[in-house]
Amino acid sequence: MALKSYKPTTPGQRGLVLIDRSELWKGRPVKSLTEGLTKSGGRNNTGRITSRRRGGGAKRLYRIVDFKRNKFDVAATVERIEYDPNRTAFIALIKYEDGEQAYILAPQRLAVGDQVIASAKADIKPGNAMPFSGMPIGTIVHNIELKAGKGGQIARAAGTYAQFVGRDGGYAQIRLSSGELRMVRQECMATVGAVSNPDNSNQNYGKA
Repeated sequence: MALKSYKPTTPGQRGLVLIDRSELWKGRPVKSLTEGLTKSGGRNNTGRITSRRRGGGAKRLYRIVDFKRNKFDVAATVERIEYDPNRTAFIALIKYEDGEQAYILAPQRLAVGDQVIASAKADIKPGNAMPFSGMPIGTIVHNIELKAGKGGQIARAAGTYAQFVGRDGGYAQIRLSSGELRMVRQECMATVGAVSNPDNSNQNYGKA
């Protein structure tokens, strides 16, 4: 997705740079994969304001994203790429061969019609998920589990990724974009590729 700049028709428009989302799905999300999302308004469980000046904004539906990718050896086709108001990355709607649908984080270079799969040893292709035990060293990955079966927790924001740099005993070494080296069990799952929408950090809202 490219960046789109606006003509300075008003002081707020001057300098405004946003993501061009014209290629994303324009309809509503899949109803069975959404649920309501209650706003906290900056209040904690006692009802008192703990984070001031929070409130308002547009209503959102929460999209249920599959961070676990634990449906193994069943190929899925990418139906569409969608905007998700709850995260900076885009999400992809996939449909498995048995007809089940799911949302996953869309990696860069994933297109409509592509096939993705979660397997113990899958092709090194954006969107494919596998444990580190079946992955070649040097692979760029995202949506990395810290505990096997818990679901991905590392590298989920727009444009983020980590690199699988080595094995040590039963552990995999991963280098995060900050330069930090982390160790996770080799049974932990990760998805190949970097997260979509890398230009997210280059947006300029043109507002104070």
